[in-house]
Amino acid sequence: MSRRLFRSLAIAACFGVLCAALFVWQLAARYTRPGPSTADIQIVVPRGAGAEDIARLLAERGVVAAPWAFLAGARWDGTLARFKAGEYLFAAGLSARAAGELLASGRTVQRRITFAEGLMSAQIVELLRGAEGFEGALEAIPPEGSLLPETYFYSWGEPRARTIERAQRAMRETLAELWEKRAPDLPLATPAEALVLASIVERETAHADERGRVAAVFVNRLRRKMRLQADPTVAYGLSPGVPLGRPLSRADLETRHAWNTYAFDGLPPTPIANPGRAALAAVLNPPADDALYFVADGEGRHAFARTLPEHNRNVARLREIERARAAGPRER
Repeated sequence: MSRRLFRSLAIAACFGVLCAALFVWQLAARYTRPGPSTADIQIVVPRGAGAEDIARLLAERGVVAAPWAFLAGARWDGTLARFKAGEYLFAAGLSARAAGELLASGRTVQRRITFAEGLMSAQIVELLRGAEGFEGALEAIPPEGSLLPETYFYSWGEPRARTIERAQRAMRETLAELWEKRAPDLPLATPAEALVLASIVERETAHADERGRVAAVFVNRLRRKMRLQADPTVAYGLSPGVPLGRPLSRADLETRHAWNTYAFDGLPPTPIANPGRAALAAVLNPPADDALYFVADGEGRHAFARTLPEHNRNVARLREIERARAAGPRER
């Protein structure tokens, strides 16, 4: 080999090494420098998306500036093979490398859905059907009272049925735990009876500080073999699983059905809603209270009474308030 040829090859080799080094330097710079986004960006990476699809999606949404650098860098450091589908929150200015690490970690966005205390099972199903990010149909309505109202976290793509299963498991576990800690000599033979009574308490009051007193009234009435006479049970029997949507009439109270606690002794056959933990605890450990009656006080709360004459006075006071409101303000 001539000296001139050797020198030419050496120069070419050095130039190639220099170009390769420059490429690697450019790649590393593009891969590790802050990304172009100026605000947090939330993106759903669909199941089955390939690496090129993901890189294109991130570039289109402004998370990465150079898809090729993102792919090359993720392939080089091993994160590419571990990309997972799901919903991700990419922070503003996140580098391509950090974006790849996030996709490989599977740290998806945690969404939340809240089931309020006292909702019926059909209402909870309707919430799930309308919530964004869930998948799968819910054909059947779960049994009334089988779902524990609380906040549940989920990721994009979670089956709706899985959240129903979680809520049912939470109710079983909560009821079992509180049943073991129940007060002695309750007029409740089984956890199922406690669940029914707790659902009535939940529908009777929206005030947390009244749950205990309402529970005590019903427990006292059961002990004395008095009928519960709970309006929400009547409404449920007239429109099972769906809010009645109107005030009860006297004719409603006289309509005979299995949930009419004005017409029959004891508890109705099923819960009338899904009670929360606080209502279950109130029923299984009611406060010491000798009240046997309560009625709305006209201000959104309830007036409690130990005797029927006292209760009748509270009812009369409520009727006066209702008549005054119906008459409207007086002219001056």
